[in-house]
Amino acid sequence: MPDLVQLFQPRGGFFLIAGPCVLEDDDTNLAVAEAVSRAAQRFGIPAVFKASFDKANRSGIASARGPGLERGLRQLEQIKARLGIPVVTDVHLPEQAAPAAEVVDVLQIPAFLCRQTDLILAAAGTSRPVNLKKGQWMAPQDMAQQVEKARSGGALGVAVTERGTAFGYHNLVVDMRSFTVIKEACRCPVVFDASHSVQLPGGAGDRSGGEPRHIEALAAAAVAAGADALFVEVHPEPERALSDAASMLRLDQLENLLARVLAVRDAVGVQSEALDA
Repeated sequence: MPDLVQLFQPRGGFFLIAGPCVLEDDDTNLAVAEAVSRAAQRFGIPAVFKASFDKANRSGIASARGPGLERGLRQLEQIKARLGIPVVTDVHLPEQAAPAAEVVDVLQIPAFLCRQTDLILAAAGTSRPVNLKKGQWMAPQDMAQQVEKARSGGALGVAVTERGTAFGYHNLVVDMRSFTVIKEACRCPVVFDASHSVQLPGGAGDRSGGEPRHIEALAAAAVAAGADALFVEVHPEPERALSDAASMLRLDQLENLLARVLAVRDAVGVQSEALDA
């Protein structure tokens, strides 16, 4: 299992966070986790399986939220035991942090909750690395205060995930300058969320829409701009996913995405070395 504390430090190395939006049935969860692990092994990068036991910020009252804390943690524990892959999940309430940390390897703070001090401190106090998703309304440099909260609470490693900024109604835009700005301001790895960045929030009436055809191009651009890791939600049949169906990457496209992203990363690295010579 990779050293996640090291990965959640500056220059910790490139890694992948991937999985469905919410935990689904055991067969689907395991199939996705196996594919994520296999893809990461093929390209020689660490991977973290991502799925939420609850998604509290759904568009409508009838939207699927997930299996809940108790069952969800059992499912995540089963995936870890079967595959030996580390796992990450969202926490929405301070009291969820401690029980979640008994199972998961990374705690994630959702974008809409990224300024909730008690939540950040509770997650940080578990000594698990913390992934702070940048709010859609936040200036990139303003995440420095949220990172400082996590560090002051005892987090051994912190990352900030860029997932796009609100651009008018029902749209997001990714400012490629934010990767440099966040790294300079926060002194931590910056993850690019390639699937949430193509969401159209609330754009489908009672749910969010999305434009997943842009995932690959944005991911390549983000890595070229300095992103340290990639986050992407994947599903064997996105149209049947319980949550975020409109913005997910089809699972069988994950390896192609990684091939392009890593090729761009290698090319930018070679160019940087040449410029420094």
